[in-house]
Amino acid sequence: MRIIVDYKDSESGLNQLKIDSAQYLSDYAIRIKFNDGNERLVDFKQFLSKSIHPSIKKYFDEIKFSNFSLTDGNLNWNDYDLIFPISDLYKGQIGK
Repeated sequence: MRIIVDYKDSESGLNQLKIDSAQYLSDYAIRIKFNDGNERLVDFKQFLSKSIHPSIKKYFDEIKFSNFSLTDGNLNWNDYDLIFPISDLYKGQIGK
């Protein structure tokens, strides 16, 4: 028996996907530009407002939430205290 793995799967392309820039707009929304030229407006408000975990809930403070950085091509809050899968950000859907 011979097993062949095709790494050209569409999901594997997400491994190379990175965020080139991100701009906080307001009300927990961030405009994200990816290295493939696509752009998404991601609304984090529902995710943050529904969370009961204290380490996530603290980012419902808009000042803390807007203080993110780009690290290794992804959004990062407070040294990986809060981070999202790049595939979810690319789809524009988090926490679903």
